[in-house]
Amino acid sequence: METLKIGKRSFSFQRAAHYHINGGIMLMGVVLLAMLVANSPLSEAYTNFWNKEVYLQVGDFNLFSHNGHPMTLMAFINDVLMTIFFFSVGLEIKREILVGELSSIRQALLPIIAACGGMIVPVILYYFMTAGTNAEGGLAIPMATDIAFSLGVLSLFGKRVPISLKIFLTAFAVVDDIGGILVIALFYSSHIDYACLLYALIAFIVLCGANRLYIHNRWFYISIGFIVWYCFLQSGIHATIAGVLVAFTIPATPHLHTGKYINYIKNNIEEFPANNNKKDNLILSKEQINALKCIESASDHVISPLQSLEDDLHALVNYIVIPLFAFANAGIVLLPQYGGQPEIGMLTWAVAISLVAGKFIGIYLFTWLAIKCRLSSMVNGMTWTNLSGICLLGGIGFTVSLFISNLSFGDNLLLLNQAKLGVLLGTAIAGVLGYIVLSLTLPKHKAN
Repeated sequence: METLKIGKRSFSFQRAAHYHINGGIMLMGVVLLAMLVANSPLSEAYTNFWNKEVYLQVGDFNLFSHNGHPMTLMAFINDVLMTIFFFSVGLEIKREILVGELSSIRQALLPIIAACGGMIVPVILYYFMTAGTNAEGGLAIPMATDIAFSLGVLSLFGKRVPISLKIFLTAFAVVDDIGGILVIALFYSSHIDYACLLYALIAFIVLCGANRLYIHNRWFYISIGFIVWYCFLQSGIHATIAGVLVAFTIPATPHLHTGKYINYIKNNIEEFPANNNKKDNLILSKEQINALKCIESASDHVISPLQSLEDDLHALVNYIVIPLFAFANAGIVLLPQYGGQPEIGMLTWAVAISLVAGKFIGIYLFTWLAIKCRLSSMVNGMTWTNLSGICLLGGIGFTVSLFISNLSFGDNLLLLNQAKLGVLLGTAIAGVLGYIVLSLTLPKHKAN
């Protein structure tokens, strides 16, 4: 029975990880493309393109505006498209808390403790390297682990990686995301408009009430969620937080339970003859067509809105939103002939070292303490040596780290480029070192 349970968890994880892994591999190519374009004769066109204004206007009202000013394409990506990303993250967090690796204290304790170390130590290291300088405001940049990128590197080893290690990496990366979301909510808000915030709260309460009343219509939640997003955008609290909050209101229970669904199918298939007459298979009667349509409609109701939305959004987020975000933000102009300036400074090294060394020390040390103090036990397939490789992959910050870099230094191009370069440098070093360590420590053949 225990084997069956583990098998189901493994299959469920593999389905969820599939998009992350492919998205991570795609990201590697997009980052390289962005750097090549930014340091080519297309550099000026590349830079100017992201400053184009975006409009979705009815009369004098422009939906994509902030405080009366139209968004640039870069702001549209960071405030609109990234809200979809954070909405997807919120759905993933809710699922993990309800039925996944964070659903019980025993399962969740080790990755939670590991993630805490992976957030605390990089922040401390970054602080000591930047205290008293203009770069001090980027403390949160090295906090996060990019799930797609890190799983993308891990996927290069195929079946040599024990499923428990992949789950451990994903679980502590999800906890990292929670930490990053809290930091964005608490420390990257300014000039709060309490009237807009009140409207957002009312819309959010409506969504919570709909959940309690067992309303399962996805478009209802998306429509009201859109209002929450717009009110957050105008309120001064970063709009992406609305995506996470709305995700938490999405119902996790199906409208039709599986037992009733199976009975429903049994009743409807009675319309079909038991024999294999070819004529009966060629033309369906109206009753049979209606029975099939009823089964199709019931199938939509047996999947919860949370699972349905999460599954539908994976491709959009991993193949469009994140690559577009990466292409817009990873293109740093370095060559002087294209307007680049010397970008490497203390901020660059602070971010890179905090991601590589800070993440490694924090995750490894806190995991070691949790196991030695018997707060938790080492997961199946994990050893102290392959754990070091997983800890290094934890230093792949990328998406959320770049996002927080924009929030921290958006008004200072020099510091912003230094921070971005630090993220890219730290991510690359962490990925390469993690790959080398894992290639030496993982079993040479398929893991059990």
